[in-house]
Amino acid sequence: MLKHYQHFLTVQFAVDEINKDPHLLPNISLGYQLLNNFHESRLAVENSLMWLSGKGPTIPNYSCDGQHKSMVVIGGMSSTLSMAMATLLGLYKVPQLSYGSFDLLLSDEVLYPYVYQLGSRESTLHLAAVQLMLHFGWTWVGLIISDDLTGEQFFRHLKEEMAWNGLCLAFIEQVSEKFKQQDEDIKFLSRILVSSSNVIFIYGNTDSLKIFSELLMIFAFYGKMFIISASWDYSAYSTDEMMSNFHGTLIFSQYKREIPGFTDFLKSVHPRANPEDIFLKSYWELALNCLLSERKNLNMTYRQCDESLTFADVPPIFFDKTTMELSSNIYNGVYLLAHTLHQMLQTEAKDLSELLAYPLLSWKLLHFLKCINPVTGIKDALCGYGPSMTAETYDILNFRSFPDKIWSEVKVGEVIPHEKVLSINEEDIDWPEDFPQIPSSICSVVCGPGFRKQFREGQPICCFDCTSCPDGKISNKTDAEQCRQCPEDHYPSKEKDRCLPRTVTYLAYEETLGMILASSALCFSVLTTFVLGVFVMHRDTPIVKANNCSLSYILLISLTLCFLSSLLFIGRPTPAICILRQTTFAIVFTVAIASILAKTITVVVAFRATKPGSQLRRWLRPAVSHALIFLCTLIQMCLCSIWLGTYPPFLETDTHSEASFIVIECNEGSLVAFYCVLGYMGFLALVSFTLAFLARNLPDTFNEAKYLTFSMLVFCSVWISFLPTYQSTKGKAMVAMEIFSILVSSAGILICIFAPKCYVILLRPDRNTLQILKNKANP
Repeated sequence: MLKHYQHFLTVQFAVDEINKDPHLLPNISLGYQLLNNFHESRLAVENSLMWLSGKGPTIPNYSCDGQHKSMVVIGGMSSTLSMAMATLLGLYKVPQLSYGSFDLLLSDEVLYPYVYQLGSRESTLHLAAVQLMLHFGWTWVGLIISDDLTGEQFFRHLKEEMAWNGLCLAFIEQVSEKFKQQDEDIKFLSRILVSSSNVIFIYGNTDSLKIFSELLMIFAFYGKMFIISASWDYSAYSTDEMMSNFHGTLIFSQYKREIPGFTDFLKSVHPRANPEDIFLKSYWELALNCLLSERKNLNMTYRQCDESLTFADVPPIFFDKTTMELSSNIYNGVYLLAHTLHQMLQTEAKDLSELLAYPLLSWKLLHFLKCINPVTGIKDALCGYGPSMTAETYDILNFRSFPDKIWSEVKVGEVIPHEKVLSINEEDIDWPEDFPQIPSSICSVVCGPGFRKQFREGQPICCFDCTSCPDGKISNKTDAEQCRQCPEDHYPSKEKDRCLPRTVTYLAYEETLGMILASSALCFSVLTTFVLGVFVMHRDTPIVKANNCSLSYILLISLTLCFLSSLLFIGRPTPAICILRQTTFAIVFTVAIASILAKTITVVVAFRATKPGSQLRRWLRPAVSHALIFLCTLIQMCLCSIWLGTYPPFLETDTHSEASFIVIECNEGSLVAFYCVLGYMGFLALVSFTLAFLARNLPDTFNEAKYLTFSMLVFCSVWISFLPTYQSTKGKAMVAMEIFSILVSSAGILICIFAPKCYVILLRPDRNTLQILKNKANP
């Protein structure tokens, strides 16, 4: 672990810098003593005991160095080493500054009362991780944590925050100190590799993830991207060749400024310039693979080190060109200690000798470290025991591996969790080789607009199916959980992704259907008027006289009004039109049918009254027919009055029959009254049809009974077909259907009854004579 030599250089640089500062600890020089524990707990305890005993043999409770003036221990690099050292140093109440990653166990004031942790609590790292996931849309993420209290706490916080933001964990794996079973490592790897998650967050420190680091030396995680925190030194157990497997990894590193002047300091460090530094000499030869002085080995001769070599030539695996987080902690720790001593000299003692003689020096020193800001002098009521309220900021680093064993960590972004601020330059990120672009890590494909999420039973909320919104509803965003209803004056688009404004519509004269129906109504009314004119002009001819010309006039006028009444159904409805059109239609149609009924009765009675002195002749007078028409019409008018007096038709808007339109239409009001009106007309038509059918074979001169039968047959057929169709249609189609029924039934009456007569009058006037009439009457 040669790269950690930077830690010692940081101590040396910080101490030299403080000693040169005239305002910090004036007239006092700091010194240091370096003990190497080789990253082993046993040596850490042994070196701690050696430091307590002074030079010479390690004898507990004895100090062999009369000039021993060391006041604080800075170490260790990991929580394991810190605990091993604190077990012994705590007995002697020696303050210990642990510069490794923050560990919840070390914060136990009962077990480790004299340990002060320099590492960040990373109390908001889970927030930073969630913000990164949200930015890239990673909703399905794997998690690997250390099997300790810190890892469990991070897992709880991360899981809670992810659930709050709709994110899910694909798997959670804990890394223990060693695998309990022989094939457990294979199972551990297979669970990760088979997971559908492409992004894996790894949390833990270098020691707790040692087993995982060793696995990475053997197996490569293809198709997976790592997101880690800087507390895990992934290069500690890796070779140059294996470092390429980490290409594209994103690293959360505590925001820190570069140590000012440290780079210039490194330029001055050289074994020739520091010959008394035995560590530097050994490090130089190992890192640069050369010898500072010529000496031969049994098998080979090493090359001699070039005088021009500097730390810039050291491979990155042996020396990080940027300031490592642990080195930053050490630098801050040395300065923290210096400011603490400076405050104590100003408040507790006049000079250093008096301070060193202070009976509770170690306790007082730790109290200043934890409870008083050494720089500002502001007191902290929690004394460092409570939760950290410091607003943490994290750099987002991108690990890049290049050929020739060159790699670097490049800052690509920054996140401030408490303020929910994330800034990242995606163009600067080198993604892993398995991902040509931003990796996707989702359980289910995103549901686009027009669809909603349907969660799968028994699975996390990130796993769902996409189903189309039901009719009448839309979703205008991705991953909508529910579709919403459009307002009444809007309708869903075809894609169901937005609401479009509805157009107000009705059966207008301007549209094709309205134009055809209106033209037909006008044409038939003109035709009926023409027929009426023909009958008036030929009123003295036998054929007109023989068919009761007054009833024909009434029928033709009522048919004209029937045709014209259909125009009330076309155009924008109003409340007045809604009341008029059904009642007008009912009354004029009743007059027409009553006229046909009167004609039918006249034909039957005329045949029965052919005998001299028959009493039926008085029923052939026009007044009787007119009275019948009036009576039938009066009954219909009474029904319409009851309808209008109870529940009359009214204007309404129909938003259901046509999706993209708001149809303005007339509601019939009382359906019972409406069908009573239609039923009464149907009853009159049925009576007329029955009488005409029974009289069809009577020897009438012009056989009008047959024509009346056919006309009533057409009328009844049209309106019987109208009823079910009227019930099954809505909107403009329903109005058009009623107009069509009015026109067809009226045209049927007109054609069946008057077409043969007009034929004779206009085209065969030779048959319209009294002689022909007598010949047909007496065959």
